[in-house]
Amino acid sequence: MKKTKALIGDAGAVFVNAFTVTPLCCPSRSSVLTGRYPHNHEVRNNSLSGNCSSARWQTGPEASAFPVFLSKQKYQTFFAGKYLNQYGKKEAGDVGHVPPGWDQWHALVGNSLYYNYTLSVNGVEEKHGDRYESDYLTDLITNRTLHFLENRSPQRPFFLMLSPPAPHSPWTPAPKYQKQFADVKAPRDGSFDKPGKDKHWLLRQPVNPMTDSSLAFLDSAYRRRWQTLLSLDDLVESLVSKLESIKELNNTYIFYTSDNGYHAGQFSLPIDKRQLYEFDIRVPLMVRGPGIKPKQTLQAPVLNIDLAPTILDISGTNLSSVDVDGQSFLSQMAPSLRNGTTRPFFLVEYNGEGHPTTDPACPKLGPGLSQCFPDCVCEDAFNNTYACVRTLDAHDDLQYCEFADSEVRVADEVSLRVMNVSVVSPSRSSLCPQSFVEVYNLTSDAHQLENIVKRVDPAVLQTMNQRLIKLQSCQGDSCRDNK
Repeated sequence: MKKTKALIGDAGAVFVNAFTVTPLCCPSRSSVLTGRYPHNHEVRNNSLSGNCSSARWQTGPEASAFPVFLSKQKYQTFFAGKYLNQYGKKEAGDVGHVPPGWDQWHALVGNSLYYNYTLSVNGVEEKHGDRYESDYLTDLITNRTLHFLENRSPQRPFFLMLSPPAPHSPWTPAPKYQKQFADVKAPRDGSFDKPGKDKHWLLRQPVNPMTDSSLAFLDSAYRRRWQTLLSLDDLVESLVSKLESIKELNNTYIFYTSDNGYHAGQFSLPIDKRQLYEFDIRVPLMVRGPGIKPKQTLQAPVLNIDLAPTILDISGTNLSSVDVDGQSFLSQMAPSLRNGTTRPFFLVEYNGEGHPTTDPACPKLGPGLSQCFPDCVCEDAFNNTYACVRTLDAHDDLQYCEFADSEVRVADEVSLRVMNVSVVSPSRSSLCPQSFVEVYNLTSDAHQLENIVKRVDPAVLQTMNQRLIKLQSCQGDSCRDNK
């Protein structure tokens, strides 16, 4: 995305250590909107039963999400694109539900699509077909954004949240980009197609080395993801050009980020997210705007729960009046405007999902698993439930994770074991035998190839475990207490 890098990254700050606190769409997006860890907004997965855009979400965390506070500050607010995976479903208020705080609302019903989708346009259903000129969602978002900017009131500030489908599946590129990157393949470096030795059983179950069919599948997905991003690159160019033409570019902060990372062949897992490793929890983050010097590369960790307090800080909202777990990072990118501190460690948490019955396409695997594609390689399971403390400062680059799984059986007994696992948070007692543990020193092992739990100083394990216990129950100020 050369245009995006030039127009946002080179014109401002690039955060090279930006993370999501949970590597899955709906819980992560809920963290962006609320500034809270998943254990506080209680969105566990992408389903209604997992609290994704449920009635409980709508009357609880959504009612105090950051757009509500922007509205109080008289901002003109505009949303376009994917909101939450279950948004607009009949069981969740249908398309008539417009979350509080939004003046203009153009939200996708359900999960990512490029054609043949339904929008809620200010609470009214709008159906779209498969005509590129009028229906391709990334371009539609671009056009409606430009229209909003042209017709806004110049007397009031504005906030736009643009959430295009790219590069999410089904990876449908615009016609003009369908032949791009014809020879591109997923990178074969780092942990690509490496065995998941000494890791949780889910990382040991993929076939290694990968089959030719899995390699072909992931390479095709990788190319198409790149192709879809070219339209997003065009969106950024159009947005910056419009802001310049209406003489607002130098007054506007522009954030570019994502809700989660992604893997393509790492540890022989073909494609998906949901894992605790760097490739799934790291996200891009670039910001330009007033007070931000160009061509900055910032090292301190920043989380997606920090986006809401940073945006509210910029708006002039008193952050002491807002219930968030994150912290503003305005001081990092614009120290002339704010004083602030950075965090040396933080929490990553995830609740695994599985099917109660066996997948008919993969009958040998048994129940309790999900996302088993291609070639019946499973990306998730009930007991892929974990919590990690990630330490990143001038002295340490460590990750400590506990699973809600004792892993008392070997990997080839997966079908017997996972069907009886309850979906619970990892144990909060000190290194209890009910938790499978993974530990990585990323200073010496950047690709997390070796689980060093059996070789680490017990005092270090104890410290990391106590930090994890504290973070798993933190709320508000206690999530920012780094002692």
